[in-house]
Amino acid sequence: MAALVFAGATASAAPIMTPDAGNLGATWTAVEDGPQQYPNVHIDWDVPITMSDGVVLKANVYRPADASGRPIDTPLPTILNMTAYTKLVSAVADATLSIPGFSDALMKYAREFDLSGTPFAGITELTQALGGGFARNFAVDRQLVRSGYTQVVADVRGTGFSQGVWNVFQAREQQDTVETIDWAGTQPWSNGKVGMTGASYSGINQVQAAAKHPPNLEAIFPVVPGNDLMRDIVAPGGMVGVAFLVPWLLAVNGTKMIPDVSALASGRFDWKWLSDRIASPFTFVDLVLASLTTPTIDAVPPNLAELLTDVSSIRQDWLGQASRIRIPTFIIGGWHDLFANGEPRIYNEIPLPPGQKQLVMGDTYHISASSGFGEPGAPPRTDVLQRAWFDKWLKGIDNGIDRYGPVNLFQQGGGWTTTSAFPRPGTSYQRMYLSAAPSGTAAHSQYDGSLLPTPPSSTNQLTIGPGVTSVCSRDTAYITAGASAVLVGCSRDARPQELDGLTFTAAPVTRPTPISGPINVHLNTVHDATDGFWTATLNDVAPEGTSVVLTTGQLTSSLREVDPSHSRYSANGDLTDPYNTLTLASRQPVVPGQPTQLDVGLTPTDAVLAPGHRLRVDIYASNFPKGTPLRPLLNESALAQQHLLLDPDAPSFVNVPLG
Repeated sequence: MAALVFAGATASAAPIMTPDAGNLGATWTAVEDGPQQYPNVHIDWDVPITMSDGVVLKANVYRPADASGRPIDTPLPTILNMTAYTKLVSAVADATLSIPGFSDALMKYAREFDLSGTPFAGITELTQALGGGFARNFAVDRQLVRSGYTQVVADVRGTGFSQGVWNVFQAREQQDTVETIDWAGTQPWSNGKVGMTGASYSGINQVQAAAKHPPNLEAIFPVVPGNDLMRDIVAPGGMVGVAFLVPWLLAVNGTKMIPDVSALASGRFDWKWLSDRIASPFTFVDLVLASLTTPTIDAVPPNLAELLTDVSSIRQDWLGQASRIRIPTFIIGGWHDLFANGEPRIYNEIPLPPGQKQLVMGDTYHISASSGFGEPGAPPRTDVLQRAWFDKWLKGIDNGIDRYGPVNLFQQGGGWTTTSAFPRPGTSYQRMYLSAAPSGTAAHSQYDGSLLPTPPSSTNQLTIGPGVTSVCSRDTAYITAGASAVLVGCSRDARPQELDGLTFTAAPVTRPTPISGPINVHLNTVHDATDGFWTATLNDVAPEGTSVVLTTGQLTSSLREVDPSHSRYSANGDLTDPYNTLTLASRQPVVPGQPTQLDVGLTPTDAVLAPGHRLRVDIYASNFPKGTPLRPLLNESALAQQHLLLDPDAPSFVNVPLG
């Protein structure tokens, strides 16, 4: 495959709306919040669905019902949510939200709860996600059901009350999703039209399923979906995402052990379920532990070694195939989401015209994906958008949702905007060089350098060592899915983290300066050991000194090999979006004392620098807890000091897309 030049999506000929969609957005909200066709919801609990290999999945089926509670017999479209977080959690959330008046009151209170401008502003980012509709996407939307849809929430194999061993996005689980779609489309209560919804895990399996073209699947609405799980959360930059993986695996493996108490009490207990749980009580935990404890490369156990090859069946299963999607797809993402790297990529790779595919990216983390939605000037709530999307593509209602966007972006440093593509049309890449010349803006950092439009005139070598200030950082909020955003001062100002970093700051801009697209930081490095670790961030520095991280990336030095066939480049040939192979076979130990050039890819972003603000690149030699090195590579680095070489003949620079 030839190297790709990142060109963004094809421009749409359809009208581009404002992010709130104006009168149409108000209409969509009124439709979702108003009286529905059917007064009640009937629930069939723990419906068995037998897979082709005999494993039985369990699902709750929510159907519209009449005033007496009897389910409607008319065949209706079906909305499927495949979850690893147990449908029991969805049922509890649904029961809470279905308390008369509670859901509306909760969303109203969540939208009004505002600690912005205080040290506790991070709490608002999380609470406002409830007001933005996220709970209805994650669990069950009774308004959607009462409007004339059946909703099915199924436990994926090996989780909840479903039989089998948890297959974690692999081939058998993907086949289960396809078979469940076929089942849902052929039930007596179904008219054959199936859509999929859900967040995170349930967003990823939507993208996987749509790429397989099950005949009944007609539209998907993935919220915070991933595209390349190895690079997104398992080992971004070759560093284990332990702060997310460990609690996540423990949570899913823990909840999958909750038994069906009612079945046990009535003598209907599923003993096959129990034997399957005993067979694999801690699925995938062994791989994470091995990555953190194996002392040498030669001692890596076979299952981990297989994962660290480019022919790994698991890694192939975890790769997104968005280019195969042929059905309408609406993606909700966030610039600081766990899957921020993949969400714009999914949108751009889907070969559908804008309108049939849509992208919304907020200034949000994973668990705050809908924060601020529904506010003036912001997109409608995610449950409102979901309803409009399915009404259009499953019921054929001409409600204008296909003329929305097609790309709505929260421009960091500004606000909500609508555009025809991502990256924004009109941006072009240019180098900004790291220089040892003092900027006079960051005396708190290990070294206060400058970011210049031309290479430095002299050679300098700056030294940096691993530190712990990254615990208080936006990277930690990122890898904890947004949970640590409540820590005072840690996610909205990088200066505490910069105590352990090298800073390179540009002159103030004199006009609003857009930044849009993926970004690469090219470093010329020198190591004292045979391995090392680098983290880079791109920041917006306000006149009073606040340093806000716009985007971030990290890399293990020995895993620096780039696959040009999957990487993206700017017009001058510079990397914009490096794709590291991340395999043991491609590993290249560095030679101590010798210059080593490497590329640290940052997640895509969209921002605007206000007049008087400055662009800054921060460089670090560690990134705990977001990135924990593989134990064998950690041993080789010996946590030694590292050096950044600022050489006019082999410069270090950031390739940034400016408007």
